Amino acid sequence: MQIDFHHGVTYAVARLAGFEHQAASTIAYCAQYVDDAVNGGLVRFDNGALFERISSAHKMLDYRNFRELANHHVWIPFHFLPGNGGLADGKEPEGKYVDKLICRPNSHVAQQMVRECILRQDAPYGLHRLGITMHVYADTWAHQGFAGIRDRVNEATRLVDEHGLPDGKLRERMTGYFMSEAMPLGHGAVLSQPDKPYLRWGYTNGRGEQIWRDNPQDFLEAAERMCQVMQRYRLRNPDAIVPGLPVCDRALIATLLETLIYPDQRVRHRRWLAAIAEGKFSFGSAMVSYIPKGKLSWKFAALGTEKERDRGDEVFPYREQFLASDWKYFHDALQAHRLFILHDLLPRYGICAA
Repeated sequence: MQIDFHHGVTYAVARLAGFEHQAASTIAYCAQYVDDAVNGGLVRFDNGALFERISSAHKMLDYRNFRELANHHVWIPFHFLPGNGGLADGKEPEGKYVDKLICRPNSHVAQQMVRECILRQDAPYGLHRLGITMHVYADTWAHQGFAGIRDRVNEATRLVDEHGLPDGKLRERMTGYFMSEAMPLGHGAVLSQPDKPYLRWGYTNGRGEQIWRDNPQDFLEAAERMCQVMQRYRLRNPDAIVPGLPVCDRALIATLLETLIYPDQRVRHRRWLAAIAEGKFSFGSAMVSYIPKGKLSWKFAALGTEKERDRGDEVFPYREQFLASDWKYFHDALQAHRLFILHDLLPRYGICAA
């Protein structure tokens, strides 16, 4: 998914789940910042203090950069959550080890991920972790059928459009990419098709299976489930029976997913923020923005830098407010999330991923 969903839709769904503006803004910022946190390593301060951070993304739209993207610490815990064939822990899917790694929508793995997030919400970075969790959870719908490793299951041929006809436009776009090595990683073989909410399309995967994807329906289901998760979060009960999206708001989300057919994710994002500002949702009008780098960004408030990428040898001015900054809390939550996924949750399913 792209910024229109991870930020715009996540904000709207958080409000519809009962969060007030500031909390919903934090959740949505974190959900999108997962795709923009490209710097890792030590942060050095002028008073001798150190802070270690990890990255949760590479420049994922450049599918040619496969050497950098082939990083289990990024792809598996943050973008292609293994689904264990849709089975519960203790059960083995048929096939090879890679069948455990293929992402599945709302899998048992994903459900246990959100349960842990709800139960650990008292941490100072609880809301920030919820935003990260919502990113990963939503991506189980968009990235279903693909694995966060290099494997032939990720290959795709015979791409078709919503009418079942050969998708010549996508083939033309792919000719500009060096794909022979990158295709087996993630959904590089189909570029950003899984991430665009308005598309209906199909392909034949590396195993010869014909796959049909209905993105509007998948994205709407993701929004519904996210609302339920956030309602349970507010109740502090991962097993609570909750209503999900209000009927009218659900219909509006469905309409926007279907009708905002702009290929540029930034244009779609602006349209979502405009709908929110115009008060089209039942929670009323709200002004929402997202600034990942530069002035007014969380990173600028924490470190005082406007640079998008760090060289690694910078020394930043230390400020007392750093320890309680949103940027630090986001990175604290990233580490907590990754540690739980890789070292606790996935091993329950017999998955060893770095």
